[in-house]
Order: sequence, then structure tokens, then C-alpha cells
Amino acid sequence: MLKREQNERLVRTNAGTPAGEMLRRYWQPALLAEELPENDGAPVRVRMFGEDLLAYRDTTGRVGLIDAFCPHRRAPLFFGRNEECGIRCVYHGWKFGADGNCVDLPSEPASSPMKNNIKIKAYPTYEKGGFIWAYMGPADKTPPLPDYEWMRVPPTHRHLTKTFEDCNYLQALEGGLDTAHSSFLHNLKLGDKKLLRNRDGAPKIDVEPTDYGYRYISNRNAGETESYVRVYQYVMPYQQMRGNVTARVGGRAQFPRIDGHFWVPVDDEHVCVYNWAYCYDETTPFTQEFLTFIDADYGRAQEDLIPGTFSLKRNLANDYMIDRQMQKTVNYTGIVGVNTQDFAVQEGMGPIVDRSLENLGTSDRPIVTMRRMLLDAVDKVERGEDPPGLDPKTHRNVRAHDSVVPKDADWREIFAKDGSAKW
Repeated sequence: MLKREQNERLVRTNAGTPAGEMLRRYWQPALLAEELPENDGAPVRVRMFGEDLLAYRDTTGRVGLIDAFCPHRRAPLFFGRNEECGIRCVYHGWKFGADGNCVDLPSEPASSPMKNNIKIKAYPTYEKGGFIWAYMGPADKTPPLPDYEWMRVPPTHRHLTKTFEDCNYLQALEGGLDTAHSSFLHNLKLGDKKLLRNRDGAPKIDVEPTDYGYRYISNRNAGETESYVRVYQYVMPYQQMRGNVTARVGGRAQFPRIDGHFWVPVDDEHVCVYNWAYCYDETTPFTQEFLTFIDADYGRAQEDLIPGTFSLKRNLANDYMIDRQMQKTVNYTGIVGVNTQDFAVQEGMGPIVDRSLENLGTSDRPIVTMRRMLLDAVDKVERGEDPPGLDPKTHRNVRAHDSVVPKDADWREIFAKDGSAKW
């Protein structure tokens, strides 16, 4: 468990807080590239680390990420005109470029020197892999650009989605790094022992620290002669990668696929969850039929969202539409959707859980290790040092992996022969 002061140190992410300053040292997903589909199109509201921002794509295609309010009288720039490489406030016509410079001040005399002194807060952006990335830390500490393998595959081999969750980022991240819960919370068919994770609810877990975070290995009993081994990757500060053996049909990979998430703080009580999946076999693009299926399975298809938002229709206000009869006869929770089940337990803890009340077990080793790494990273930044995982060279080619191996065999040797395994 964490002491309350340690918990506070990690969960508060606004500017000036220890964790907030540490997290700002990384490039962050700020929004999906598809949310800004056209040059000079409608801007998009973005909230990150307690800051209200505005994203827009200018005339040249450059993405600006600026303060959501005009520095004149704090009018909302969301209603502004996106025109000729800048956002123009409709209140008095002040106009700002993506670099934050004021480019027009029509309500002031032409001779006024104000234009040279007025700026709006602006953060650098980078577009790749279907995301608009932002860096919100000190300019002289800007790290190299992100370069994960899933960013480099063709768009036909990648799938991105986004959902908003009503809790602190840390309890959402902890759920993503917890493999033991999948045997229970995501037991989708009661009594079904065909799913590998349902055969053993108490996996043996090892954690191996790396330059970028850690990898951890869960080993489940899959029968008299076999074990189910999963190698997860945790990339600082809050990205998870996991293999997906459930996509295998007839002993071979239907889509050789790796899934993952980012949990980016919106503020202390809300988090934006970016979900990604990619097929690393260049000859096997995803099909729309398959993507439609997995979105529905996770409970984040378009029909699962409140129209015009990234928020789930099944939510805390309606108890995630739990069906108690379904819980008795069909699945473990009575809740539809894998991610909806995650949200139910994570949001149900409250906006910020009190970790001083926990009783942790052996399956929580990845959670404990992650918390220690984040606390250590906070300490390093306070001392003027760099947190780990800033250099993409350390993790640009890592993969998660899972497979069934003979019991008591060396899974490393077996995975080493499998071209899909890298670490």
C-alpha cells in the first residue's frame, strides 16, 4: 500500500505538482488525428493536466495546441474563426498562430506596439501514428519524438480508439497492468475453461525492470502439459502493451496483433484512455469486420458512446446497465463490454482511491513496481534529473507477446524462435 502522502504525490497532476511536472517531460497523445480532419476546419476542445486547451489544424495542415481562452478578455476561442494560418477570436478579432504569436490586433490602432508583446500559451505538437502528440514540459528539456513500432505500421494495420473515464489516471493505469483480474472480471462465459486466462486465476508473476519501465511475465497453468505465458510491457509513464493470443484461430494468428493503452490525465478526477492495436505482419491488414467485432467486444463501438462524445452510455450513473440475471448465468459481472467492466471497478472506487487502505498480494507485484518507478521519477525531476524512458531508442522495437508453451520449458527460448517476440 501507499502512504497517503505518497498517494497524493502521484495522483495530483496539475502544473506545479510533483507528478504533473514529471509527466509533462514526456510527449503525450493529445487527441486523435481524425478529430481534425481538414485544414481550417472546426477546432477541438482539449483538456490535459487540468489545463483547458484548443486544438486546430491551420491552412497549411499544421496543428496548433493553444490556451482555450483569448488573452485579451478570456473569451473562448472555441467559437473563433480558423482562417489563414491562425485562430481569430470572434469577440474583438485578435488572432493567434500555432506558435502562440499574435498575428493581428484589429481592435487596436495600427501603430500600437501591443501585437509584438501579446502571446498565447502554445505547446509544440507532432503528428504520427494516427495521434496528435503534445509536449507540455520545459522547452530546453524537450525529449526525442516518440517512435513506437505501432506508429510505424501502415494505417491499414493499425486501429485507434478513445474513451473518457471518470477517475484518476493512476487507478486506470493500475487496472491495465493487472493481469490477474482478467480471469474474473473478464470471464465472459461462466464455466468456460477454453479461454486460457480462465484456467488459472492465480498466475505466477515476475517483473523485470528495463531502461523504459519494465516487462512482466505472467505464467498460468493451462493444463497437464502446457502453460500460458504472457509478456506485458510497461513504458513510462503510462503506456501498456500486451499480446493477444485470443486472436489466434486453429493454432495460428488470425491477426498477429498487439494491443495497448495510454492513460493521459484530463485532470485529477478524469482520464482520457487512448486504445491502440496493430498487426505486425505486413501482409495481414485488419479487416473492417474484425475491427467492428473487437470494438463491440470491448464495449466502445460508436453505438456504445453517448452521441457526439467519447463517453460510454453504460456508466456509473446507470450502474453500467448491470444485468443481475446475466451475472448469474452468462458472465462474471453482468456487464457488457470488456472495457466497460474495467470502468465499473475503476470508477466505482471513487475519483481518487485511498491506497493506504489496500491489502496487496503477490499478483499486485507489477502495480507495486510501477508505483515505485513513478515515485522515483518524480524524485529525479525534482532533483533536476531526467525521468526514465524519454529516449525512444530504448523501446522503439519492444513488443508484448503471449503464447502457450510446454510446461516447465524455457519460455524465453521458445519465444526467441518466434519472430513476433521482441524485448
